[in-house]
Amino acid sequence: MDDLIVTYLEMRARPTLTVARPYRGVMLLRLEQPTAAFYRYLYTAVGARWGWLARSEMTDSDLLAVITDPLVEVFVLYVGGTPAGFFELDRRLPGEVELTHYGLAPEFIGRGLGKPLLASAVERAWTGEPERVWVRSTNRDHPRGLLVYQWAGFVPYREERIPG
Repeated sequence: MDDLIVTYLEMRARPTLTVARPYRGVMLLRLEQPTAAFYRYLYTAVGARWGWLARSEMTDSDLLAVITDPLVEVFVLYVGGTPAGFFELDRRLPGEVELTHYGLAPEFIGRGLGKPLLASAVERAWTGEPERVWVRSTNRDHPRGLLVYQWAGFVPYREERIPG
């Protein structure tokens, strides 16, 4: 297996993003009372093809401890009533917001939803005026992942290579 290359990106100021947002049949809702089962469904639907595993390996109680923390926010994108993607923000480190998860289910990639979803995540991350917002991406994520993060205003600041 190839080495895993992790790129860390950050923004230190709120960007101005101009993006057409699809509204017809599209809703973005905060997951107010998450269940482990529904979160796992989202996580698997979005992340399985990219090799997301960490949350799948957590016990329900450990997972719920994270996603029900008042400083963690999960937002779900619905298209025509179907969960199409999500993003998760972690505010547990003072002055920082990590975009821990962001993505679309495979059936919704290529429909012009990725940039609006990321713009919504960035907009929400800057509420409360943190010192920085950051994200990590790997060479196993969507091939355009790094470009989309940079489009949104994230700047790479570190790269880590983990032998495969």
